[in-house]
Amino acid sequence: MKKIQLIATATFGLEEMVKLEVKKLGYEDITVENGRVTFGADVGAIPKANLWLRTADRVLVKMGEFEARTFDELFEKTKSLPWEQWIPENGKFPVIGKSVKSTLFSVSDCQAIVKKAIVERLKQNYEVEWFSENGPEFPVEVALLKDVVTLTIDTSGVGLHKRGYREQANEAPLKETLAAAMVMISRWREDRVLIDPFCGSGTIAIEAAMIGKNIAPGLERSFISEKWPKIPETLWKEARVEALKAIRQDVDIRIYASDINPKTIKIAEENAYQANVDDCITFSIQDMARIRSDEKYGYIICNPPYGERLGELKEVESLYKRMGQVFSKFDTWSVYVITSHEEFERLYGKKADKKRKLFNGRIKVDYYQFFGPKPPKELFGNL
Repeated sequence: MKKIQLIATATFGLEEMVKLEVKKLGYEDITVENGRVTFGADVGAIPKANLWLRTADRVLVKMGEFEARTFDELFEKTKSLPWEQWIPENGKFPVIGKSVKSTLFSVSDCQAIVKKAIVERLKQNYEVEWFSENGPEFPVEVALLKDVVTLTIDTSGVGLHKRGYREQANEAPLKETLAAAMVMISRWREDRVLIDPFCGSGTIAIEAAMIGKNIAPGLERSFISEKWPKIPETLWKEARVEALKAIRQDVDIRIYASDINPKTIKIAEENAYQANVDDCITFSIQDMARIRSDEKYGYIICNPPYGERLGELKEVESLYKRMGQVFSKFDTWSVYVITSHEEFERLYGKKADKKRKLFNGRIKVDYYQFFGPKPPKELFGNL
């Protein structure tokens, strides 16, 4: 099958996680840049990547990359690309755009020119003068960065963080892709206990359970490229069957998720049920200070309140001090906390072994990692 170039887009700070995932899917020719991971593959990678990537935002087909400082250059170079290989005669192809530090700074003009160039290319190929655009959709993006144009077609449609299980969420939900990344960075394994004492709508617990059971995150949703003539329906069927067969039913996963808000817990339970992982998670309504476990080695992974709103800061700072006291009792456990509060370590009373800059939506956050001791080999094998 002919090689194509795909781009898995990523939130800032998660590019390396996406790269690891792409590699795990068996793709080798990988380049990492800010916000994107490019890799060489065949058409079959489109269903596979959309179904399996947990930390990526979207999967795009890279149509071309070139320098353009004038609208003429943009038009001619766009027109020279093989759009007919993807877009059929009745294809709908809206164009969106962005421009950063480039001579061609008017995004609306760039969009109009790219649209016109694609139309001209398709006119030549299909020998028609007018396109009805009433068929499958092929969202095109023109992205300019320092006069370099990247043209792509989006294969995902709705962002990959929309797994399909979270019909309801609390006020400030954690993106599913970020929650999955938090679990993966922690290196939690399905044979260890995991506690989330600020579970909200259950996202961290649910993503962990899906990782533990090896459930493909995109299994319960559809993708825009499922209707594309270029991708045989059999490829989608095969990828879904393979994903269903890969689910692990033999694992005993113990995840405990709690929150002080009863309404939130109800939402979390419903979300876990929709994600088919309700058998892996025990939900409870309780204050963070009441968490307990007889297990010697486990993980606490959480997203506590940040105090972003006026008047909440003092309350949050006192919460962080309490967290330090409560979590210190779990002295053989590993603890992972994400927050935007820059004084977290001081308030918590301990310096993190490692921290990682990430983004929760538009909020810049740090992921604080406190490593517990390694358990003896006879308990968990070679970790």
